[in-house]
Amino acid sequence: MLKALASPALLLSLLFSSVCGAMADNVPRNVVTELAPTGKLRVAINFGNIVLAQKDPASGEPRGVSADLARELAKRLAAPIEFLTFDAAGKVFDALGKWDIAFLAIDPVRAAGIDFTAPYVIIEGAYVVPADSSLKTVEDVDRGGVRVAVARASAYDLYLTRALKQAKLVREGSGPQALEMFRRDRLEAAAGVKQPIVAFAKEHPDMRVIPGRFMVIEQAMGTPKGREAGSRYLREFIEEMKASGFVAKALAASGQTDAAVAPPAPVK
Repeated sequence: MLKALASPALLLSLLFSSVCGAMADNVPRNVVTELAPTGKLRVAINFGNIVLAQKDPASGEPRGVSADLARELAKRLAAPIEFLTFDAAGKVFDALGKWDIAFLAIDPVRAAGIDFTAPYVIIEGAYVVPADSSLKTVEDVDRGGVRVAVARASAYDLYLTRALKQAKLVREGSGPQALEMFRRDRLEAAAGVKQPIVAFAKEHPDMRVIPGRFMVIEQAMGTPKGREAGSRYLREFIEEMKASGFVAKALAASGQTDAAVAPPAPVK
């Protein structure tokens, strides 16, 4: 009798209340409204960092550790997910305000507008040079007359802007564009995330990677500043994802076994 009397609108209302109640049992309501203020979780994905994100060749959808973490977060928030994709980290930062969470390397410049979690993945910055270059070590690169190609506003661009005293940075819009410029314009070096730098050198036998690293790149999840409850939840979420093996499994599933899961954050 009750089923017969229940209207579709009432059933929908009861269903919505049930979902919201289940969500409230797991995640505080203020966390949900801070992280998904429009009703959906808007996620910035940077395809320019192949360690963290790759484009599915069949569907075009994001895959990799960043996308996996985003989908798990959306599931916990009981919020639909919307991916906003970019080809460079600098463009992600420029779009601050259009997304709710992003996956970027921690940097003081970015931290002015973003609250970061502790890192979940550690990667390295490396240099590539012509095979016959006189530059042999990471330290050799910081010389007068050395031009270094970088992706504009990338983590390594921001770092090298502070670190290099004599070498000159030459910027392009994305990592692949910077490598193309390095080769085309015969620059002395190019900087980037180690994995694509190594892949580039393998494709071009007249190039070689300088041994070692010029920086450690700490990849983290971030949300725009002013979302205190949301950022606190994200910090706890990332620590759980590292400890449970979720991050390691996601890296392995996407073929990124060279990247290291970041250690647990210090207890405060």
